[in-house]
Amino acid sequence: MSHHSLKLRLIERLHELGIRLEDIDKDLDQPHSKDWEDMAIEREGEEVLERLGESGLAEIGRIRSALARMAKGEYGICQSCGGEISQARLEAVPDAPLCINCASGKTP
Repeated sequence: MSHHSLKLRLIERLHELGIRLEDIDKDLDQPHSKDWEDMAIEREGEEVLERLGESGLAEIGRIRSALARMAKGEYGICQSCGGEISQARLEAVPDAPLCINCASGKTP
């Protein structure tokens, strides 16, 4: 898979996350019911949505970073050791900033 194909995957995922995060924000802005049991269930649901939002924001950050590395010609280069990130790893994790050895804490 070429860097161009991976870039398209990253952009598509960024678009999907943007839509998902918009939906989460809308759900969090919904009015609450007055019943205590309903309020507890709604609050639990909000906490799940907030966690999803945080993980979505983190993924957006990783994708933007990967796209920036592409623009600089640094995509596919480990940000820790400077070695090449394998094509198989990039296909599995297109926003990967580290080679498999650095990501797992192993020395090359």
